Amino acid sequence: MKNVMILTGAGQIGMAIVRRMGYGMKIIIGDKKLENAQSISKILNDAGFDTFPLEMDLSSRTSIKNMISEAQKYGEIKMLINAAGVSPSQALIETILKVDLYGTAVLLEEVGKVISEGGVGVTISSQSGKRMPQLTAEEDAMLACTPTDELLSLDILKPENIRDTLHAYQMAKRCNEKRVMAESVKWGKRGARLNSISPGIIVTPLAIDEFNGPRGDFYKNMFAKCPAGRPGTADEVANVAELLMSDKGAFITGTDFMCDGGATASYFYGPLKPKK
Repeated sequence: MKNVMILTGAGQIGMAIVRRMGYGMKIIIGDKKLENAQSISKILNDAGFDTFPLEMDLSSRTSIKNMISEAQKYGEIKMLINAAGVSPSQALIETILKVDLYGTAVLLEEVGKVISEGGVGVTISSQSGKRMPQLTAEEDAMLACTPTDELLSLDILKPENIRDTLHAYQMAKRCNEKRVMAESVKWGKRGARLNSISPGIIVTPLAIDEFNGPRGDFYKNMFAKCPAGRPGTADEVANVAELLMSDKGAFITGTDFMCDGGATASYFYGPLKPKK
């Protein structure tokens, strides 16, 4: 039996983190498209890792539980990397809320029930959640603590109260951040830790979709005018994950780390600040 890592979302960021943290472990790779999971699995196996790909739909509790059951066949679940999700240019409002918001909440809840002592999880959120107007303390608390099956019934998440897919994505990412805080308290009772990372513009196939989508100029302007002056790489996100998931991060739980080249700082106090 081995310690087991679960990776959801077979993309560049997830694979970069696996390369830092997954050696010696059995790695279960779940993705909505089995061929994506198989592709990443082959790359990692050819590099000496021990992976198993499977189809997993983040919007389905049954699918998430099936993935966890498969993982438990190999040993105790020690690590979770949640890098699954859809972007504003890829999906409808309802899909973004069902996958990025509800699905992430269910995944953190279900893995939190079985994570082993000393275990650790990281979920990939987004700087985008920082750019929307502040919610009230009561709204934040509802996003953090509402039972998962009731989340999508909240007034603030009803389709008529969501302006567009970007707003849906921002709400999902705000919810991710608050959910990590609340779930980390539960994970702590099992001796485990949970954090999130909010990347900025990272060059991945998903980001390239955005560059070529209706908000492409917006995103190109964002990385041009952020302090770093460039987009980031998946390996730079993995640098943060390595800190959070290693013993060096032993006192870090229930928090979100931004890795955005300063884009959010520029959005509030620099050249990216929206003109009124």
